[in-house]
Amino acid sequence: MSEFILDASALIAMIRSEPGADKVSAAISDARMSVINYSEVVSYFVHAGMNSRDIDAMLDPLPIEWIPADKELANLAGRLRKSTASAGLSLGDRFCMALAKRDGLAAWTADKGWKAIESDVEVEVVIIR
Repeated sequence: MSEFILDASALIAMIRSEPGADKVSAAISDARMSVINYSEVVSYFVHAGMNSRDIDAMLDPLPIEWIPADKELANLAGRLRKSTASAGLSLGDRFCMALAKRDGLAAWTADKGWKAIESDVEVEVVIIR
């Protein structure tokens, strides 16, 4: 059973061995992630010049529970816009927050700005670094 929601920034930090990578790596088997955030990770590595085969080979073995985006989750992510705007959260970020809120789990991210809106969205935010 998944214990936390993983933001794209945290997964990218783990893959790139950035600060916080050890924390994510140690807990990755307990992670759940929206397919919207998965798309952000794929997009990041495509933009960096990695080919599709290598991206799939890197991401497919990860023991993350991939959560599809449905109307309920999309609705919740959309409704979070007002309370997350001051922190500059993107649509992908709001999907991560929405999934954490819906499932009552913490959201792990590398984005320190999320702490500023933690109480407004009623989601525990764990900064990985």
